[in-house]
Amino acid sequence: MAAVYQPNVEDSTDLASQFQSSVSIGEHSFSQMEEDIDKQRLLGGQPSYATADPEIASMTSDLQHKQRCSSGSQPVMENALQHTTPTGDGYERLLRRAKNEDLSEVSGIGCLYQCGVDKFGRPVIIFIGKWFKFNEINLDKALLYLIYLLDPLVKGDYVVLYFHTITGTENHPSLSWIRQIYEALEYKYKKNLKAFYIVHPTLWTKIMTWWFTTFMAPQIKHKVHSVPGVEYLYDIIDPDQLEIPAYITEHDMTINGIRYYRPGAISS
Repeated sequence: MAAVYQPNVEDSTDLASQFQSSVSIGEHSFSQMEEDIDKQRLLGGQPSYATADPEIASMTSDLQHKQRCSSGSQPVMENALQHTTPTGDGYERLLRRAKNEDLSEVSGIGCLYQCGVDKFGRPVIIFIGKWFKFNEINLDKALLYLIYLLDPLVKGDYVVLYFHTITGTENHPSLSWIRQIYEALEYKYKKNLKAFYIVHPTLWTKIMTWWFTTFMAPQIKHKVHSVPGVEYLYDIIDPDQLEIPAYITEHDMTINGIRYYRPGAISS
């Protein structure tokens, strides 16, 4: 029987600690970080943890490239965000567009939808990573559909479940786009988000989550949790409230077995 995962739904979670515990500290190359990484960057090199592991080296290079592009085009990005920032009427314009434009090409994909409520009566938003094709989808309409769906729900507390199950690089959004979405949404989205669960996390999600919540959105760091299996969600949502594609449950049984969750083992 698999070991019982024991998150505390209402307590803060240290993502950095979660990230470190996901690998063997001192053994995995990513954990062997030099004390003076900034000095290496100034010298134009990469730290050894990035070069030792090809997968991490590729991801680190991609993140650095995205950060350089983001920094180099900062005035342009700030200019663009003037039309989407929630501090003015930008969000209201987006909301009006979301209500009036045809968003069927995004809604028809089925990658984002509401699915029941959790045990505290909070609406649950489902995001299916495998069905989100970042380079194929209309990103402008994707943002509008996100606002169309969530705006009525985020007036109160809500929870997001992101299923990273069997995703590939084509499903991975860029760091700059995630940041743009985050900055375009009103404060109520961040304030009333009570938990963001990443189901079937990978090294990619751990690095991206750590990077984003450390440097871009530290305010929500304690709200993000990674869980290794679907059944661990049953402490926060009843099974009959959770509607997800069959391939997710099939994959979950493949990697975790069946009935690996013990009811009542985790206190909510």
